[in-house]
Amino acid sequence: MTTQDAALTLAQRLADSIRSRLIAGELKPGQRLSEATLSSDLDVSRNSLREAFRLLTKEGLLRHEPNRGVFVATPSMASIIDIYRVRRMIECRALEQAYPQHPAVARMQRAVDTALKCRAAGDWVGVGSANMAFHAAIVDLADSARLNAFYAQIAAELRLSFGLLENPEFLHAPYVDLNAAILEDLKAGKAQEAAGALETYLERSERTVLAAFARIGEGERRG
Repeated sequence: MTTQDAALTLAQRLADSIRSRLIAGELKPGQRLSEATLSSDLDVSRNSLREAFRLLTKEGLLRHEPNRGVFVATPSMASIIDIYRVRRMIECRALEQAYPQHPAVARMQRAVDTALKCRAAGDWVGVGSANMAFHAAIVDLADSARLNAFYAQIAAELRLSFGLLENPEFLHAPYVDLNAAILEDLKAGKAQEAAGALETYLERSERTVLAAFARIGEGERRG
C-alpha cells in the first residue's frame, strides 16, 4: 500500500467515524465542527481530518464556509423528500421479500428491546438511535453489501433531518410500538403486511419531518 493509499484509507475510516456520530445523533444540523477538538478526540492529524471532512462534504453531510470553518449540513426540503422516497424503495421491498428466520431479524429484535428500555428511561435520543438500528437491520434483510453501504449515507442524512425537531419525543414516541408490530408481523411470516405497515409509517414520519422543516423556514422568514 502506498503512502497516498494509506492516507486515503485513514480519511475514509475517519469519515466513517464521523458519519457514525451523525447517525447516533451526536452532531446536530448547523453545528460547527472544531478541528482541534475532533483531531484530539480521534487522535489524528488535522490534515487527515480535513481529508475526511472533504469526503463528507462531497456526500452532502458537511459544508465548508470560507473563513468560518466546517459545519454539519442542514437538509433541504427536497433532500428530505428524496431520502424518504429512497427509504420506501429500499426498506419496504427488503421487508416484503424477507425470510422470518433471517439473522437480521434478531438485530431488529434487539433494536426494539433497546428502544423500549430507552423509552422507559425517558432517553429519547437513545430511542432515536435504536430506531436507526432497526431500519438498518431491515436493509440487512436484502443481503446486499452495496445497499448497506448506500444506506449508511442515507441514514446519516436522515438523522440530520430528525435533528430539525426540537422535541425528539414527539418524533420517536409513536414508532417504538409500530416497530414492534412490524417485527411481529415479519416473525409470523406476514412479510407483505409488515411492508404495508412500514409504507404507511414512513409516509407519517416524512410528514412530521417536513412540517418541522416548514416551521423552521417560517421562523427564519419572520426573523
